[in-house]
Amino acid sequence: MSEADTCRTYILPNLYAAGWRDDQIREQVTITDGRVTPVGRKRHSRGPRLRPDYILDLRPFYPIAVVEAKDDYKEPDDGLQQAMAYALRLGVSFAYGSNGRGIVEHDFLTGVESRLDRFPTPEQLWARLRGELRLADDRDAADALAAYYEEVGGKTPRYYQQIAINRAVEAVITGRRRILITMATGTGKTFVAFQLIWRLWKAKRKKRILYLADRNFLVDQAKDQTFAPMGDAMVKLSGRRVVKSREMYFALYQALYNPDGGSLYEKYPRDFFDLIIVDECHRGSARDDSSWRQILDYFSDATQIGLTATPRRIDNADTYAYFGDPVYTYSLAEGIDDGFLAPYRVQRIIPSSDALGVLIEDGDRDRFGREIPPGLYGTADFERVLSVLSRTRAVAHHLTEYLKRTGRMDKTIVFCVDQEHAAQMRYELARLNADLMRVYPDYVARVVSDEGHYGRGHLDHFQDPEKETPVIVTSSQMLTTGVDAPTVHNIVLFRAIGSIVEFKQIIGRGTRLSPDNDKFFFTILDYTGATQLFFDPDFDGFPETTHVSTMDATGNELSNDPVDDPTAAPEPPAFAEPGAIDPGDATTGPAEPRKFYIEGGEVYIVAEQVFELDSEGNTLRTVSFTDFAREQVRRLAPTADHLRLIWSQAEQRAEIVAALHKRGITLEDLAERAGRPEADAVDLLLHVAYNAPLLTRRERAEKLRQTGANFFNTYEPAARAILDDLLDKYADFGSGQFDNLAEVLRVPPFSAYGNALEIANRFGGAEQMTAAVRRMQQLLYE
Repeated sequence: MSEADTCRTYILPNLYAAGWRDDQIREQVTITDGRVTPVGRKRHSRGPRLRPDYILDLRPFYPIAVVEAKDDYKEPDDGLQQAMAYALRLGVSFAYGSNGRGIVEHDFLTGVESRLDRFPTPEQLWARLRGELRLADDRDAADALAAYYEEVGGKTPRYYQQIAINRAVEAVITGRRRILITMATGTGKTFVAFQLIWRLWKAKRKKRILYLADRNFLVDQAKDQTFAPMGDAMVKLSGRRVVKSREMYFALYQALYNPDGGSLYEKYPRDFFDLIIVDECHRGSARDDSSWRQILDYFSDATQIGLTATPRRIDNADTYAYFGDPVYTYSLAEGIDDGFLAPYRVQRIIPSSDALGVLIEDGDRDRFGREIPPGLYGTADFERVLSVLSRTRAVAHHLTEYLKRTGRMDKTIVFCVDQEHAAQMRYELARLNADLMRVYPDYVARVVSDEGHYGRGHLDHFQDPEKETPVIVTSSQMLTTGVDAPTVHNIVLFRAIGSIVEFKQIIGRGTRLSPDNDKFFFTILDYTGATQLFFDPDFDGFPETTHVSTMDATGNELSNDPVDDPTAAPEPPAFAEPGAIDPGDATTGPAEPRKFYIEGGEVYIVAEQVFELDSEGNTLRTVSFTDFAREQVRRLAPTADHLRLIWSQAEQRAEIVAALHKRGITLEDLAERAGRPEADAVDLLLHVAYNAPLLTRRERAEKLRQTGANFFNTYEPAARAILDDLLDKYADFGSGQFDNLAEVLRVPPFSAYGNALEIANRFGGAEQMTAAVRRMQQLLYE
């Protein structure tokens, strides 16, 4: 019997016999979407999806066991390890392998494996799990299985969201006072918060709930979108108005806390709130010396749940010290591997001012006539102490040229040092994109706190997939966290980043997938070396590729076709008066010291690289794209002769192309990088993998005409003419002409020979014509 027969004949009836209902049995359910692999500049492929044979639920979205079926001639144990792998992924406690005639169980609670005659009942499994969870009474047990929000068709939670929600609810029920959930940006922390709040609220476990954040758009986004089903039970606290008649409260720390005394939170009794959700809790609320910590301490009787995207680090250790170990962690790497988050490529561009530094000697003055302290200034100093305006201009030019090559309407965030730097960058980008600014006046916009509601309006439009513009936004701190912009294609790093916590938050702005808008991966353009943080041993999500480019002084990319120098730009405005300081975005700390403004600096690219994980998926190594492609081709075809042989067969040629595609390599990309778009695909592969001469398709076709006279002379003149025309088609368009022969024969010049049957008859029949074309391919690639 096949596996499907085993399921239908034995396993499903056995589950029914054990008391499992149809609504508790999920068969062949897909739990992941399959990892996205970028291919070329715009295309992608998907990896395999995980699909357990059966998931057993105690109630909807509360799985407890996995069953993996195997053919009846196999042993029950043959499916057990696969079931265990699925169980670990799903966070369930019981795994079963079965061939229909026997059942083997692995109990994760005890580590014991047992051979069984029948499946346990739902009540038996729940009794075992309930004891492990230490649920004190029947009310606790019932509330642990409380219903999710689904009254009017709520969004279905993904498997990892179910784990996070269930574990948080269980932690609350069992009396844990401080709870932490760590989930990568873009994986639905706010949705998780809503679902667990809904369950606790409906079960009357928590009656008054406070949702805390440090930015308005975090609060408004949660209140107006995710939490909308709570309706009139919600209120946002602001100003000095005290509201005590609602059940769900939203607030900024800044609205509750007044450093001058008389804070709004002090107007409420200490035991007023039962539950507090702290969004983006790594941003300082848990620090011992934080003024916002006073709010959490004041409401210390409430259960407090922290949400963060960053695993434990030195610079966020206070968060973990306050909330404790997370009840669940879903990392960036897991999200990418499951296909729920977008992978990313890295392009590293090194300005020479950053590579070599800017040397200031005694007596050097800036553009305002102020004497600059002598010394060697580097990346960390730029736009903090020393503003190199030509550096900004060159980077803006390079970014503009990059977008011209890849997509000028691809939404892009440029992270600058401060608000003034963001203004400089916006000005330069607007100047270089005047043609689009004429059509779309907000093609480039600055989104910083100083812009007030104008900046907020630009941000709203930038986040909206239905809005074409703004396309490029420049910012400093405002967009580093919490902004949901699913259509972002490019993240530009134009400031030094020392904290991996901040780095991961910034990267998270691009990790959301948007299939409806053809966004499956994104690119990080790094002008400051910030992506060196990828090599931190604790970083949990590696880039797909890294490409290091070279630019000249004006921002032209030297590794691509040269472009004309831009027309002379007008003198940029003075963005700050001498001695001015930048106030910074909200919560960023002390204001920046004054800067010195100079001209000078150039940009260039030094190498081209890709990142690749080792066979174990652990160690990150850097290799050139050509070396990477060479390794992949040699894995598929160990010798040049073998590659020529299999390439001459249409089916095997398609398999090679598909295998390279899955590895992120396209023949078009190889041809572009080699600068030989007219080369035959197999010649590109032979050249890359085995250093063979790189022929054009026409050169290969002419070589066959010269050496293949015996082949052509075996056919009548009319048949030879058809083969000769087919060879010309190959020279113009490639080997795809052989693969789609039926279609090719319908167009000129072949249509002049008659229909497909008449053409085939010139060879003596269809089989003879097919054999002739196949033989011509073999000779072509010898």
